[in-house]
Amino acid sequence: MQFKHPELLYALFLLLIPIIVHLFQLRKFEKVDFTNVAFLKEAKLQARKSSQIKKWLILCMRLLLLACLVLAFAQPFTAKTNAFKSKKETVIYLDNSFSMQAKGNKGELLKRAIQDIIAHVPENENITLLTNNNVYKNVTIKSIKNDLLQLGYAATPLTSQAAYLKSNTFFSNQKSSLKNLIYISDFQDSNQGFSIDKDSLKTNYFVQLQPVNNENIAIDSAFISSKTASEIQLSVLLKNTGKPLENLPVSLFNNDTLIAKTSVSIDKEASTTFTLPTNKIINGKISIDDASLQFDNSLFFNINNTEKVNVLAINEANDDFLKRIYTVSEFNYTSFALNQLNYNILEAQNLVVLNEINTIPNALIAALKQFTSQGGSLVVIPSSNITIDTYNNLLQSFQSTFIHFNKTEKRITTINYSHPLFNNGVFEKQVSNFQYPKVNGFYNINSASLSSILKYEDGAPFLFQNKNTFVFTSALNKEHSNFKNSPLIVPTLYNIGKYSFKIPDLYYTIGKNNSFEVNTQLQQDAVLTLSNQTENMIPEQQLFNNKVLIKTSETPNTANIYSITNKTDVIKNVSYNYDRTESNLLYSNLSTTENINLNNSVAQVFDTIKSDSKINALWKWFVIFALAFLLTEMCILKYFK
Repeated sequence: MQFKHPELLYALFLLLIPIIVHLFQLRKFEKVDFTNVAFLKEAKLQARKSSQIKKWLILCMRLLLLACLVLAFAQPFTAKTNAFKSKKETVIYLDNSFSMQAKGNKGELLKRAIQDIIAHVPENENITLLTNNNVYKNVTIKSIKNDLLQLGYAATPLTSQAAYLKSNTFFSNQKSSLKNLIYISDFQDSNQGFSIDKDSLKTNYFVQLQPVNNENIAIDSAFISSKTASEIQLSVLLKNTGKPLENLPVSLFNNDTLIAKTSVSIDKEASTTFTLPTNKIINGKISIDDASLQFDNSLFFNINNTEKVNVLAINEANDDFLKRIYTVSEFNYTSFALNQLNYNILEAQNLVVLNEINTIPNALIAALKQFTSQGGSLVVIPSSNITIDTYNNLLQSFQSTFIHFNKTEKRITTINYSHPLFNNGVFEKQVSNFQYPKVNGFYNINSASLSSILKYEDGAPFLFQNKNTFVFTSALNKEHSNFKNSPLIVPTLYNIGKYSFKIPDLYYTIGKNNSFEVNTQLQQDAVLTLSNQTENMIPEQQLFNNKVLIKTSETPNTANIYSITNKTDVIKNVSYNYDRTESNLLYSNLSTTENINLNNSVAQVFDTIKSDSKINALWKWFVIFALAFLLTEMCILKYFK
């Protein structure tokens, strides 16, 4: 039992007053003489005993009466928690990720959770409600009811730990308030640790909503498996978390036209292949029919006109190896001897290769600095007899310099597999015992910041990158290196060429940091837009001389095909799809998670909170008891002889 005004309990000391009065009350007796006093002595003894009992009963009634009055004014109450605190803070996290599309006993998990929140949260109680992509701070359910009923699914969900930490930021630092966090989710298993710190000032209510079944079929990915002069083989991978299916139709559309259809038998995984013409623009959509989650039943992709990367080689050495790598099917390769170079063609290039030039002219240094500042990529292959000052004049712009030439044999033993040139499937696995290429001489370097791509056995770089410049520290001719005979040369230089102009991929994933380049020139203050039938947005973009770099992350947030437009001119199309992580319907086991109250019903949680915070006022009972003791005292005074 608790008291609203516990300071009034000091009034109980007033009970000493009637005790003192009753114990020390003095009475004077008058003597009366009788002839025979034996009977009177016996009557006097009985009357005195009866009077003492009556006095003690009256004392008890008065003490109880006063005590009940004092307790009534102190306003006693009972509650399961410290519910009488003046301020209450309620934060609700509602997971609206795509996995909440799954069906529960009463429909979609998200829709049912919304109905329970609306039905059980008092309309005028201030709460904070957040989802993966929205925050409603210090609002009432009545004011956001329509927003909740129209709440859609978020393409970029938060992890369980991130959502919990974000929810806690909306509580105040006041220790006198009663704090409740209500976390509503299906808690899809993300293989990430989830820990809750103990907090005596806050109660964590976790509601794990569970679907009636975990079956789902998803289009996982699509990729071009092979390409010839006339045909493209498009492979599609599907995944199944339910029962095996013998006949699953898979449809392929170009815009709204069905161009191919097949069926697959799927247990856990299955794949199928579509054949497409090489020289045809495809605004594609792959589609399946599945009654479970809907967001992963379609996958959009684009095959645009083939764009070639412009590569220029400036030579004072043989460039046959470059011609074999930068083939006409994917690259516009041109080469000039240094003394025949037309500087005006530099700005139209995506990649420039300095192939073993002895001395770099000042005019070329200035042109290359301008070229790289406009987003162009540069490969520097030094000769064994360079004029170091001219090279350093160029490399100083990239915080690097050559020191001197070292005529020592070294092996190239280390590949940086995490570098963007090699982390896109070039190597199936990391190899540590390949046939190491070697050099007979190399340049020592001094660099403030570099990213080593290939390294010698002592850790010094053979090939390093700084921004969009790639520098070899040794000549590649046969007299100084056998790197041209190594299988490393093709993926290294080929991927540098592809890196120099980021042609849009088959499709992109919403929520990831995506970037690609568009080969176009814009007028001053002009911008490129991404648009479809319902959306029009301006993405983050950077303008260079002959291209525009576009970066996207959380936008667009709807899976579809988008046109890249310059005013009204459509340059090309690009596709965005939802992340397939939510397709795998596996869920975390929270039964062992500490410091939480785990439930599987939203309604049950709110009923528990109401019960825990319910205040049972007891002052009325003490008033009733006081009146009862008063009546009892009156009866004792009137009827007790």
